[in-house]
Amino acid sequence: MIDKSVANASDAIQDVKDGMTISLGGFGLCGIPENLIAALLQKGTKNLTCISNNAGVDDFGLGLLLQKKQVKKMIASYVGENAEFERQMLSGELEVDLIPQGTLASRLMAGGYGMPVIFTPAGVGTEVAEGKETRKFTFHGVEKEYLMEYAFEPDFAFVKAWKGDKAGNLVYRGTAQNFNHAVAMCGKITIAEVEELVEPGELDPDFIHTPGVFVQRIFQGDKYEKRIEQRTVRNKEDND
Repeated sequence: MIDKSVANASDAIQDVKDGMTISLGGFGLCGIPENLIAALLQKGTKNLTCISNNAGVDDFGLGLLLQKKQVKKMIASYVGENAEFERQMLSGELEVDLIPQGTLASRLMAGGYGMPVIFTPAGVGTEVAEGKETRKFTFHGVEKEYLMEYAFEPDFAFVKAWKGDKAGNLVYRGTAQNFNHAVAMCGKITIAEVEELVEPGELDPDFIHTPGVFVQRIFQGDKYEKRIEQRTVRNKEDND
């Protein structure tokens, strides 16, 4: 069995260079690769194109890279909680490509499946379709127009899992399943950070979400903050 484990995040990203494209897993602030983002921040890698469902918040996640101007282009479906992102976008400092969430997930998975394009009705007739090819298909007896979107093929994919083994098999937990598996599939080199790293054979094969064939490097992370993007609670008086 090939041992894909590395010592830490710094070792894992040693060949990530300026100008590369990176896809990152997570949903909101849940299941994001905190250690890998911190390593990029420390390394100072710049002019990055980042593909992620969202852009973190001002002081956490991808928001940290945006603060240091290390991201030149952001490809995402939701960016509403990041004031610095908004400022850079409106000032023209940051290139932005906003994509419907389902289309984003499908383009990530298509990269893993080896499919160069997908066809989707999402975005037809809107700004999303500007400059893109459309085709008409009859599906389930209904003719509709579909937008052609290219699969993602980033240089690196960063994901975070609950458990993983040294062969690269991954198990996610709860909401962290959102986007991490799709991101892991599409990277030319996929790096996984896990809360617990075990020996091959210790994970139940029936509960593995991402097979090790998609993962090239894996390490056990530490000091996870696991922040909550928005904490909403009731006032005590409302419960009386």
